[in-house]
Formats: sequence, structure tokens, C-alpha cells
Amino acid sequence: MNSQDIARIFKEIAEILAIKGENPFRIRAYEKAAQNIESLGDELFTLIKEDKLTSVPGIGKDLAEKIKEIAATGKLKAYEDLKKEIPSGVLDMLKIPGLGPKTVHAIYQKLKIDTIEKLKKAAQDKSLTKLEGVREKTMENILKGIELIKKGGERTPLYFALNIAKGFLDELKKLKEVDKIEAAGSLRRKKETVRDIDILVTSEKPARVMDAFTSLSMVKRVLAKGETKSSVITRDSNIQVDLRVVEKNSFGSALFYFTGSKQFNIKMRQLAIKKGYKINEYGVFKGEKSLAGKTEEDIFSLMKMAYIAPELREDRGEVEEALKNSLPKLIELKDIRGDLHVHSNYSDGSSSIEKIAKTAKDLGYQYIAVTDHSQSLKIARGLDKKEVYRKIEEVKKINKKLKGIRVLCGTEVDILSDGALDYPDSIALFCVYAGWIMSRYP
Repeated sequence: MNSQDIARIFKEIAEILAIKGENPFRIRAYEKAAQNIESLGDELFTLIKEDKLTSVPGIGKDLAEKIKEIAATGKLKAYEDLKKEIPSGVLDMLKIPGLGPKTVHAIYQKLKIDTIEKLKKAAQDKSLTKLEGVREKTMENILKGIELIKKGGERTPLYFALNIAKGFLDELKKLKEVDKIEAAGSLRRKKETVRDIDILVTSEKPARVMDAFTSLSMVKRVLAKGETKSSVITRDSNIQVDLRVVEKNSFGSALFYFTGSKQFNIKMRQLAIKKGYKINEYGVFKGEKSLAGKTEEDIFSLMKMAYIAPELREDRGEVEEALKNSLPKLIELKDIRGDLHVHSNYSDGSSSIEKIAKTAKDLGYQYIAVTDHSQSLKIARGLDKKEVYRKIEEVKKINKKLKGIRVLCGTEVDILSDGALDYPDSIALFCVYAGWIMSRYP
């Protein structure tokens, strides 16, 4: 049990409370607690030991006792009882990408839909339009999301797989027996969906690493356990995680081999053969002599080509470009200057505009656009005209107060059934004029 496991329980409590239509302040308390718990990492258990949990923002006496119960027993009775109050099929709907607790609450409470199959039928026969604010595009997205989770046994969305992998990596990094560790496969290539998670490790005591890996709290079932490779199924997501312990001098070649797509690896093997080499997961060889393999950089250097970032290793021309040293420069997080689509607590977001602006500034952004829902989307607390004007005034004040970041006032406007926009032209013009004034005269 780690801080992420405890945070996950609190997040799911918040989701169930939202489905039940409970007090928004209570829901927000669990959401905030989950965020703070997750950010603490191992420090959480030090605070538990020292009985200082209430020093964490958002953690009062009640939540502190719940954290202690989870840490001590691995579960929370209040959470288990709460899950019994909602049909399991309703909770399954939360797995559909883009379908949040508030929408699930409306679907369940107003339409009495309590399974994904019933939801699919309602989207197909358009009966979901009985809910205010649900439109054709909403139903299309729901159907796409259902198809995606149906493939859950085959593919997992990247953002979800990254979180799962992080949980395993964080725990394994704590072992003194682990020297190097890295995720590989389609996860490292940042594919949109991931079939399973591959993790590579170097260690002088692989048996100890395998024991720890197969005993982690997030493991539901052990598929195989060997001296240098083990496979498990995760508890919450049923995704397979494979762990391999490789030799230190082969770590780079193993990472290279288990990262590239099948076609990329074939292309690189063909290139190696032309140069008189043999390349595999153990290294690059000429006859019996090992020439490279300790690092990926050594391999690319030996092949007289530029380093190819994992995200490009798909055999789509990147090998040829690397040989000419003309690979494109990839966009990195530090290159992002702003975000033009963020929701605040004016509609269905969880943070105030000022908090969003400060966070954006901390990320190094130059601008942030707050684009809450328009008035027809009641299910997401869309803003009426008065609220839009109030929001614009707040944005003006924040821009005067904060330096180094520009907040832009926007809106995610629905298109109505007759083709008209959800707001009159006067609001659109006012937003544009306000934005122009704020940009010219900070």
C-alpha cells in the first residue's frame, strides 16, 4: 500500500459521492485530499507515524483516521460500504473516457441506466437526448468510449497506463537491489493506447527483485515468476506488467530492443547486417565480440546515425533521417507556452481561475484560456449570460494582480439544434473585445 493507492480510494469515494448527488463540498474535500496525499509520496507514512496528518492541507481528523485505517489494513470499511450503495454497472461507466461522475449521476438518477450495455443502447437509439444538454456529439463520444473500454483487455489508454507504470517504478526504485530501471515498449513510445507494460531492471540480486515485484499491493495475480522475468496482472485495471532483469552491460540494448516497434527493430537489424553486425537484446556484435549495448546512445553512435527518440521508433522514415542526421526536433514540455482549453469551477472544473493562473505560471506558461461550458449544458453547470460577464470581470482583476501570465476569457459554446450558437453575438463580441483590451493594455 502506497500513497497512490490511498489517493485512488479517496478519488473513487469522491466519484461515488458525485454519482449519488451528495454535497459538493464533501466531494471536493475528498478530491483535494486525494491530490495532496498523492503528492506526498513516502512522506505520507512519516506523517502517519508521527501522527501529523492533520498538518496536511485538506486533511482533518476524520480523513486522517481513514488514512490510518487504509495504511494499517489495506482497505477502508466506509469505502467498501459506499460501493454497495451504487450498482457495479454504474461504477463501470466511470471507466468510459470523458464520462465524469456528474454525467453518470444524471444518467443513473434520471434515466435509470445502470449498466454500460443499457447506456450503449440509449446512445444508439438517441434516448440520451432526454437529458438536458446531451447532444449528438455527446452520444458519439460515449459510443466511442464504450468501444475503447471493450478493448480494455487488449489496449489501455496511455494516460492510465503511465499512472500504473509509475506506481510500479516508484515501488521498485525503493529497493536497494535495483540499480537501473526504465519502462519500455509502447508505453515508452507514448502510443495512444498500450497493450501491456514492460519494465527493465539491472540488479545483482534478481531473485529479491522478483519477490518484491510479485508481492506489490497493486498485483492481483501472478502469471509467471522466474529468475529474470516475471509477469503479473494489476488489481484495478487488469493490465499485464512484465519485469525483466538484464545484465548491466546489456541494459541499453535491451531497452533498445524492447522499446522499438516490430518494424523498427527489423529495419535496424537489416541495417546492422549491412554493416557486418548482429544486433539483439544482448548487444551489438561482430562475430563473438560485443561492440555496444551498455547504453542506447552507444548503439546509435556505432551505427553512425543520430539518436532516435523512443516516440519516433515506428519505421516511418526515422531511420533514414537519422542516417542523414536530419531528424525533426520533438516538442517537449518546456516548449509549451500555454493552454487554450481549461475549465474552472465556474462550470465543471475543480479550481478557481486564480489558482489555474498561478499553476499555469508555475509551469512556465505565458497564457492560459479559461473556456467554461455555455448555458445550455446544464449537466456541466454551463454559465448563463450574467455569469459570463461576472467571469470576465474576475479575469480582468486577476490580470491586474498577477504578473508573468496572461489569462484569456473564453467559452466552450454549444451549437444548438437549429444551428445557432448558445450565446448571442453580443457576448462573443464582448469576450473578444475584453481579450483584445487585456492583451494591449495589461
